[in-house]
Amino acid sequence: MLIRSAQVSDAPALLRIYAPYVRDTAITFEYDVPSEAEFAERIENTMKRYPYLVLEDGGEALGYAYAGTFKARAAYNWAVETTIYLRLDAHGKGYGRALYTALEEELKCSHFLNAYACITWAEQEDEYLTHASPRFHERMGYHLCGTFRQCGYKFGRWYDMIWMEKHLGDHGANPLPTYQSH
Repeated sequence: MLIRSAQVSDAPALLRIYAPYVRDTAITFEYDVPSEAEFAERIENTMKRYPYLVLEDGGEALGYAYAGTFKARAAYNWAVETTIYLRLDAHGKGYGRALYTALEEELKCSHFLNAYACITWAEQEDEYLTHASPRFHERMGYHLCGTFRQCGYKFGRWYDMIWMEKHLGDHGANPLPTYQSH
């Protein structure tokens, strides 16, 4: 297993991982699969300030994780929103834990202090959404910090959005500035 920084040239492989989530799940509220060019632009823009990691096994991309802007105001500079996607057949093999751990280490090295995960939620699991992501985040040390009710509409039904939080470091009076570590 290899975890490395993404490259724009990874866009086709990472889009193949992401596309089934768009088409077949409520995990993302995106309705249409982005083009390869749009996805490559997303990777490039994210990497200007935040880590974007790819997990490979046997030379194949099996997952990716990245951080992004939580809120654009300067006071939020130490907070990020985290995202992870694994190839559907790669779940339950420890890849997610390895990838998220590497992402959190990159964030800590860059002096980010708060990680937030925005997760689609429904009280009852359905054919488009399970509770796997909140369970994964709990195992990674995140805790529930907020719920937005019926804020996303996909597949003819309303879904909630939960926010889960993890502190990555101490919150002193004079935090070090954040930076891109790679």
